[in-house]
Amino acid sequence: MTYSVAVAGASGYAGGELLRLLAGHPEFEIRTVTGHSSAGRPLSESQPHLRSLAHLVLQPTLPEVLDGHDVVFFALPHGASGELTARLGNVRLAIDCGADHRLTDAADWAAFYGGEHHGAWAYGVPELIVAERAADGAPVWTRQREYLAGATRIAAPGCNASTVALSLAPGIAAGVIEPRDIVSVLAVGPSGAGKAAKTHLLGAELMGSANPYAVGGTHRHIPEIRQALRGAGAVTEPSLSFTPVLVPMSRGILATSTARLAPGVTAQQVRSAWEDAYTAEPFVQLLPEGVFPRTADTLGANTCLMGVAIDEAAGRVVVAAALDNLAKGTAGAAIQSANIALGIPETTGLSVNGVAP
Repeated sequence: MTYSVAVAGASGYAGGELLRLLAGHPEFEIRTVTGHSSAGRPLSESQPHLRSLAHLVLQPTLPEVLDGHDVVFFALPHGASGELTARLGNVRLAIDCGADHRLTDAADWAAFYGGEHHGAWAYGVPELIVAERAADGAPVWTRQREYLAGATRIAAPGCNASTVALSLAPGIAAGVIEPRDIVSVLAVGPSGAGKAAKTHLLGAELMGSANPYAVGGTHRHIPEIRQALRGAGAVTEPSLSFTPVLVPMSRGILATSTARLAPGVTAQQVRSAWEDAYTAEPFVQLLPEGVFPRTADTLGANTCLMGVAIDEAAGRVVVAAALDNLAKGTAGAAIQSANIALGIPETTGLSVNGVAP
């Protein structure tokens, strides 16, 4: 079966990556692309690398333009998609790559984003461990993909948030790390900030430099990470110090997260927690012991590569994870989730192979 697809915000980085991946998907047919200031212009002006889609013209981002498609992907700035999605009347599956439908707690939305809270949709990180409770109160572990099957509305994750959540959820679920005093420091590429012109993202400002931003617990992905770790079975409210650092690479995230080793836990138990979590996962891969990921090896791929170690002197577990913020971090996660929702094999249209050099 072929599904008709529209991509809102097609002129931006996330929209462009969605289109690149969708163009090679055998079950999706891209029929409509929309933009804001670029409406009426050929798609090739904003996405000249997408040669197979050069015939498309950007239309205005309006409900009447998007309605009637089988699948609509939203790649819009935070706060822009909520009102639009509420006005769709005839769309089988809508997937928001912005933040508008990620957070379950309206207070978190008010504190970190502000404006109207549009409610949470199914969270688009299929591999994320989720803790449920059996009738006797015992924990039962499942995956977020169980909540995506048959979904009609999906919130794709924040790229930083999913990297950290996937890094730590196995340890939380297995009880080998403590959910308090978690520290995550991320090296991130500027494409995650979008395509709008900003002085601090100019090449002359970025080259030869690295600088932290959203320091001191202000980054908007923090409540999303806490929400995911609570869902993975954290017995106490997760305590997280989160600091992203802008580095001069266009794509990529390298997240180094550390957490306290739970009392009495052995090195083998730590290793087993991550092996058990991801051995069967095609897109989240634990590297051999002593090997740690590079962002270069994930570029263009729908993979999150991960390495785990124990800092014995500090009594902490160290997890290093790398992914492409536009692929597995955003567009790839959205398409992977769409596959699951529609009953298409999960890996369809997605590759584990990166681009090198």
